[in-house]
Amino acid sequence: MTTAVLGASVVLFSQAAAFASQPAHPGPVVPPDSLRALAAPVGLRIGTAVNTDLLASNPAYTKILNSQFSSVTPENVMKWESVEPTQGTYNWAPADALVASAKANGQLVRGHTLVWHNQLPQWLTQEASSLSADQLRAILKKHITDEVTHFKGKIWQWDVVNEAFNDDGTLRNSIWLQKLGSGYIADAFRWAHAADPKAKLFYNDYNIEFTGPKSNAVYALVSQLKAQGVPIDGVGFQTHLDTQYGLPDLENNLQRFAKLGLNVAETEVDMRTTLPVTSLEQNAQVAGYTTTLQACLAVKQCISYTVWGFGDAYSWVPGVFAGEGAADIYDENLQPKPEYTTLQQTLALATGAPHRTDGHDSGDRH
Repeated sequence: MTTAVLGASVVLFSQAAAFASQPAHPGPVVPPDSLRALAAPVGLRIGTAVNTDLLASNPAYTKILNSQFSSVTPENVMKWESVEPTQGTYNWAPADALVASAKANGQLVRGHTLVWHNQLPQWLTQEASSLSADQLRAILKKHITDEVTHFKGKIWQWDVVNEAFNDDGTLRNSIWLQKLGSGYIADAFRWAHAADPKAKLFYNDYNIEFTGPKSNAVYALVSQLKAQGVPIDGVGFQTHLDTQYGLPDLENNLQRFAKLGLNVAETEVDMRTTLPVTSLEQNAQVAGYTTTLQACLAVKQCISYTVWGFGDAYSWVPGVFAGEGAADIYDENLQPKPEYTTLQQTLALATGAPHRTDGHDSGDRH
């Protein structure tokens, strides 16, 4: 990542240009200095969360999406409340549109998310307290089976279970834990694997970038799942960071999970700060993006780096963290920020990084 790769930029740009012209990616012309082209020679997928409402309504947004990113994650349209708003009645259309767009533009899809305590359909939350454990288990199994089957062969990575732990390392007291016990996690992975054996199955969470009670608890969980033969393929580190808290020991955590024989990924990267942004805060944001990407590049098993949206105008942060924002790599007018430029530069220095062996280095599954 340092001296050995500093002289490789010319080679990288020629390789990236070749990647951009490959017929396997039939979408728009991919500039050789785009993030997706720069990452291709080292086998890394650069992704973003997608607001599907903007796909048809905002050409500038769509152009950036398709030229800069080689994988996509739906922000909302694969969550349970979206795909099954009424019990037994499915609304696949928005997610199908994203999957079709990804295929047309040579992008892989991260499915997000099958089991979560949030954004559940109202019919389920209203009935949950009156359901027996067997009834709830059957509903969960049907949901996972139906959704994974619907998208079989079209999803690269599924976030199977999302945010099952509290920050202190205890299991979150969700309806799943209350009624089904901790075994629901292993069951979810088994059901997802049965529905699509080729999809990579991930556990996904936030605040596991730092060594501490939560990351240690997730490490213990996935170690146990591996020992039990549960079909888990990877761990997703959301990597929602804030300039006021400093940077985590992310590379160390990625590496220790990778040593379990798992893939790892940074799945929801952004770097929020207080508003209005000072030059000092923006420098800290740039450092955050640089460090998080370097951490992924340093770990061979880190197969994707996904920012959680790319434009500040569409960020989730201001609506959740009062007085904070500017977390993304493009500004509110969809112009690239220094945070974008540092990702470009970091990738340009990474030509000599270890090549990924996840099976999707130069093509897609479709």
